[in-house]
Amino acid sequence: MQNPNEDTEWNDILRSKGILPQKEKEVSEDEIVNMIEETIKQKQAEKDKQLSELDLDGLDELEDSEDEAVIEEYRRKRIAELKRLAEKPRFGDVMEVSGQDYVQEVNKAGDGIWVVIHLYKQGIQQCALINQHMRQLAAKFPYTKFLKAVAQTCIPNFPERNLPSLFVYFEGDMKKQFIGPHELRGTALTCDELEYILGLVGAVDTKIKEDPKPKIKDKLFADLGSNDW
Repeated sequence: MQNPNEDTEWNDILRSKGILPQKEKEVSEDEIVNMIEETIKQKQAEKDKQLSELDLDGLDELEDSEDEAVIEEYRRKRIAELKRLAEKPRFGDVMEVSGQDYVQEVNKAGDGIWVVIHLYKQGIQQCALINQHMRQLAAKFPYTKFLKAVAQTCIPNFPERNLPSLFVYFEGDMKKQFIGPHELRGTALTCDELEYILGLVGAVDTKIKEDPKPKIKDKLFADLGSNDW
């Protein structure tokens, strides 16, 4: 049996004689867009009309319901955020690793995981300082994985002049490296400064938005003020 919806000359003759119903006109993409926009306008006009008919009490009730809707939406998003955080691994301490652990602990840390690894050597004052700061930051930012490793166990013949060194990874990719005492601000580096520079990379969700390092001019005036004239 021939399909009555086909575009054939015979079907056109049957439609002209009224034997077949006229074929429905195809709707173009532009027409669909126009219909959607028209529907949105109509719905908005209906809402505006409803608002215009409300008295003050009605408006107050609507405002309360709108506030409740906003609060409920915020509550839903907050619950989802807490659930997401609960599913993420927590660390909270600085773990010692060796070269054998590097790929597993750093490159395969997992989705959404920031890793900060400190290459150090015993007996270097700034290395000891950074390890101390990292213990504080690991407790403060438990969703960031803080690691330390004796440099020679990870990278044989790693130059001692490049210590301390910090490498920052996200989802297994290196995002930043701080090589040597100069890039890590020497032995005057504070825990807040380390938190700040790691926050600039994105490794920690810090609230410190301005560099806490004392300005040279401020330090000069402080030194002058401490002198007896």
